Amino acid sequence: MRPFDALGSVYVLQRARLFRPTRPDEALQSLYSIRRLGVWAGAMRVAARRDPNVIGLVDDLGALTFNQLDRRSNALARAWLEDGLNSGDVIGILCRNHRGFLDAIFACGKIGARAVLLNTGFAARQLAEVAAREGVSAIVYDQEFTPVVAALPRSVTRYLAWINVAAAVDQPTVERLIATTENEDLPPPRRAGGVVLLTSGTTGVPKGAPREVRTPMVSAEFLDHIPYRRNEATMICAPIFHGIGLSQLVITLAMASTTVLSRRFDPATTLARIDRNRCAALVVIPTMLQRILDLGKSVLAKYATSSLRIILCSGSALAPELGNRAIRAFGPVIYNLYGSTEVAVATIATPRDWRRAPGTVGKSPVGCRVRLYDDNGRVVSKPYQRGRVYVTSGLKFGGYTGGDSKDEIHGLMSTGDVGHLDKHGLLFIDGRADDMIVSGGENVYPGEVENLLVAHPAINDAAVVGVPDAEFGQRLKAFVVLEPRARLSPEEIQGYVKHYLARFKAPREVAYLHELPRNPTGKLLRDLLQ
Repeated sequence: MRPFDALGSVYVLQRARLFRPTRPDEALQSLYSIRRLGVWAGAMRVAARRDPNVIGLVDDLGALTFNQLDRRSNALARAWLEDGLNSGDVIGILCRNHRGFLDAIFACGKIGARAVLLNTGFAARQLAEVAAREGVSAIVYDQEFTPVVAALPRSVTRYLAWINVAAAVDQPTVERLIATTENEDLPPPRRAGGVVLLTSGTTGVPKGAPREVRTPMVSAEFLDHIPYRRNEATMICAPIFHGIGLSQLVITLAMASTTVLSRRFDPATTLARIDRNRCAALVVIPTMLQRILDLGKSVLAKYATSSLRIILCSGSALAPELGNRAIRAFGPVIYNLYGSTEVAVATIATPRDWRRAPGTVGKSPVGCRVRLYDDNGRVVSKPYQRGRVYVTSGLKFGGYTGGDSKDEIHGLMSTGDVGHLDKHGLLFIDGRADDMIVSGGENVYPGEVENLLVAHPAINDAAVVGVPDAEFGQRLKAFVVLEPRARLSPEEIQGYVKHYLARFKAPREVAYLHELPRNPTGKLLRDLLQ
């Protein structure tokens, strides 16, 4: 970290009340815990020492204090040690958002094991390939994924974290191990095990991106632009196995705030839990935000949501119209985070940024830098000129577990996206570099057309892809999800696009779907659209 960034980070942490100059012992204790246990178990341990009786988690089964979370993971860690697991083992976690996930990731930190966070949308073959590559020796999973887990070798030890049908249980369960094992503190492991996040895998088998955080200073990369406060409540709907859900979990722990989870996302349940727990923050992916807003004004009005100061959206592109709808419903509380599995956070748009330029992903917070480069590796600095997006941050990874990495220029890592800056220095993402459509010699980025389509009052969701064309090389095809009871012909859609954009950006084909194919983190699966 550069000296200027270090000073800026200290200021941000002090402003967020995570660092008190009059209590250097607290800072040293935090640093020690994170260095020995890793950032997730370390942050939880610090919260348990400072605020033991504060509610740390509310999930489908009820509430747990920070002290109870600490004790539960102590017991699970001890049980795993008795089973022969220890530092150096790799433990896969295939769970939805609930206490079992937290128990597992905290216990991994306490024995020094590496946790691999597995996508709940995996097919059996994907799971088997990833587990073999990462060297998974044990797996913690929800019962519903038993058919998928069956693809793993018998040598992989299995632990059930969530049970739907008790009569069908023939594996050790996390709850049973916790209930029958001593829960006193363990000696710290020789080294923290770390966590492996997986890429989305939209172009093949997901890659493993190790995430090892050794200092609480990197929290400033989020807190610089997102005004979390201590001892509040945050509803995390985004999957915790994904970077945005996991990162906001550790921020919530660091703030000694209550994490509110729901095992399966439901828009009405989300609003009810925001109301019941007076949540100050909501963490979602765009498709979740859309489903909440689609409930309509009359349903939204049934729940008290005035406590919300932050709606943090990430995981896929937030369309301008969707962000504007959220502001109309909840007020100026939208924070649009842009990052990737490899670099974590790159930029964050604040409500002020969004009001000035809807659709922007904002500017880099302290500790992060973003530059645009052209195809020849030259810096793009002119407003509205497109370039490839490169980022560095304190959370940037060191390379995939398979040995390869991402392209870098002067220490900044490629995100694979193309974007531009406006005259205020706000960043806009125009799309993935490999999603660009070349039609009749003209370059078209789907995101621009998609954002326009979803702004139409009759269109709920839309995607644009390039399909082969004998004359133009590729032609644009739009896949449209209409609002209930809405009608819109292909000709009307084409005319609408031509009215606002260049004619070559209008789709020559239109197909209607009930919903677009997306992965569990909301990313559009373009390969399935043809």
